[in-house]
Amino acid sequence: MNVLALDFPPVSHLFEWPDIFFNGTFYAINKTVLIYFAAVILTSIIFLVAGRKQTSMVPAGMQHVAESGINFIEESVVMETIGPEGKKFMPFLTTMFFFILFSNIFEVIPGIQFPANSRMAVPITLALVVWVIYNVVGIKSQGLGGYLKNSLFPPGVPKALYLIVTPIELVSTFVVRPFSLAIRLWANMVAGHLLLVTFAVLSAALWDATYIGAAAPFAMLVMMTGFEILVSVLQAFIFTILTAVYIGGSLHPAH
Repeated sequence: MNVLALDFPPVSHLFEWPDIFFNGTFYAINKTVLIYFAAVILTSIIFLVAGRKQTSMVPAGMQHVAESGINFIEESVVMETIGPEGKKFMPFLTTMFFFILFSNIFEVIPGIQFPANSRMAVPITLALVVWVIYNVVGIKSQGLGGYLKNSLFPPGVPKALYLIVTPIELVSTFVVRPFSLAIRLWANMVAGHLLLVTFAVLSAALWDATYIGAAAPFAMLVMMTGFEILVSVLQAFIFTILTAVYIGGSLHPAH
């Protein structure tokens, strides 16, 4: 009789990777860094290759992928949240969407199986970049005084309530937003990675004990893999559309 033994790796082994290059130096490179390099390269290839085929009347291959991505961001993100003025932010929003998507999708690539955004460094960096952009846009479009006034003293609120509303808006607009952006992306990728590892370990353990018993967790592993593909796309979209919402709010203060 086989005894079921679950050898679940320590959580640190799921998110901490040894240095591959420049071990022990400030510029050490590990698996997470390589995934981000790959995400940058893949994003660059799509648009560089597509850009060299502008003469094609019928988009195909990379050109089709690039144009579909651009149209998706324009119609579903920019026009829905910012309006025509937001088209100047298209390069930034489109690049960010593809970069986050590729960083996430490596979670389901055999042999890699790790979402780079399950480490907090890059999500918080992206969120801080977004924070700088929407604040600069707000100051540039409304002036410093006007931006602070519209952000901290929303029109239509009874003056007596400003004692409560203003501190809330201060914390929400200038402190919470970047952290909520980063934590939302990071937490979803961490949770998905843990679920996939759990079902993979359970499937392997049950396979050794009884082939038939491994069928249920393996089926769940396949289903969760498909679900994580959806989550990877969805989290890239959510991060991008919230960025557009914040920029749109800076451009068009509430009246």
